[in-house]
Amino acid sequence: MKLATYENYKPSGVLWLGQVPDHWDVWKVAHGFQQTGSGTTPPSDNQEWYDGDICWVTTSELREQFIFDTEKKISCEALESFSALKVFPKGSLAVAMYGATIGRLGIFGVEAATNQACCVLYGEKAFDTRFTFYWLQVFREQIILLASGGGQPNISQEKVRSIRIACPPIEKQQTIARFLDAKTAQIDTLVAKKRQLIDKLKEKRSALIARTVTRGLPPEAAEAAGLAPNPEMKDSGLGWIGEMPAHWGIDKFSREIFIAEGQVDPEVEPYASMLLIAPNHIESGTGRLLAYESAADQSAESGKYYCVAGSVIYSKIRPALRKVVIAPVACLCSADMYPLNCRKKLTNKYLYWLLLSDQFSAWSVLESDRVAMPKINRDTLNELRLPIPPIDEQVAIVTYLEVEATKLDKLIAKVEIALGRLTEYRQALITSAVTGKIDVRNHEHMGATSHAPVALS
Repeated sequence: MKLATYENYKPSGVLWLGQVPDHWDVWKVAHGFQQTGSGTTPPSDNQEWYDGDICWVTTSELREQFIFDTEKKISCEALESFSALKVFPKGSLAVAMYGATIGRLGIFGVEAATNQACCVLYGEKAFDTRFTFYWLQVFREQIILLASGGGQPNISQEKVRSIRIACPPIEKQQTIARFLDAKTAQIDTLVAKKRQLIDKLKEKRSALIARTVTRGLPPEAAEAAGLAPNPEMKDSGLGWIGEMPAHWGIDKFSREIFIAEGQVDPEVEPYASMLLIAPNHIESGTGRLLAYESAADQSAESGKYYCVAGSVIYSKIRPALRKVVIAPVACLCSADMYPLNCRKKLTNKYLYWLLLSDQFSAWSVLESDRVAMPKINRDTLNELRLPIPPIDEQVAIVTYLEVEATKLDKLIAKVEIALGRLTEYRQALITSAVTGKIDVRNHEHMGATSHAPVALS
């Protein structure tokens, strides 16, 4: 269903806002609320001050939603001892003013105190709090542009107070807020379901890899590949593997896999023009290369490893992230990664899938937790004992996983596209409603009855 627009519009006087309905005003935040303020932080060494009943809100609690509880709570003694502390009433709207959180929002569902990083708006006058909440949510980028400062940008209370907001009569603001409450709740429910589906598909992908690289192919796939569909199983004797097919072998990592040594200078040719892969270029858990940049593009300076095409590149830092990729061409990799190449009994592609498995991840996380910085060192990796399927079975396993994982990847991508569209639609709906591009007065009931997205005019 298409929502109507208002009959007449006028210039808002705000360049980036454009036109608003002709019966709307444009007011500064300072004119729309009775009070604006912020708090301060008591000395952190007095822990008794954080052992009370009054919610203590910092920017980490501002998550574009109501705040009913916080990890820390201020005591009455703190309020009495520290006069700058103030308790704000239920229904107050907090805006983050510092660092990466600038523009984040929260509405107090209970009385709460806050630190100096939050600007709090309370006492409705020309603005309805929920309407203002939605407005500031969709125009966060404009708030961020108000920031000043270097390493730690910030906005002042005065800048928050000076933000200009389109202002319909307050009863219309309340109608818009109720409509958006209902519609965004519906969208958020759909978004949550999409995210749950993505999580389930990713779990299925992980389970597929884990089962296949340690137990062999499922019976139908094994038969199709000319392999025994139900091979006899045995205890591998490896705590991180458990049971495996009885005809598989076991060997040390160092005997079957070569970890490249020696580094090259990425500032000289031909290395400067080569693709340089770092952990941040690899998608966690999927083995997908996300970025293609040369060493020169990245202004690389320190030594890097040279990798032949087809090498398995494994990130030794933060192994829980499962950063593994196969080198698409001859390239370089970060010193935080290992270039791996198999010898006779293993193939690189089978090794790639094994390193992506739940079992290897569990082992690597356990080993890395024993050092200060989560990292798998070369000696530890070389001592690991691995399952060794026959080469023809490794090839069949790789072929099967490439096909089945690709199917799941396509399903995940499809759901992610739908999720992105829902997110964009949510943003567009809020923006159109709070700026008067659509008139929701006769459609407030739709929020409670319709589950289909409304068309924006």
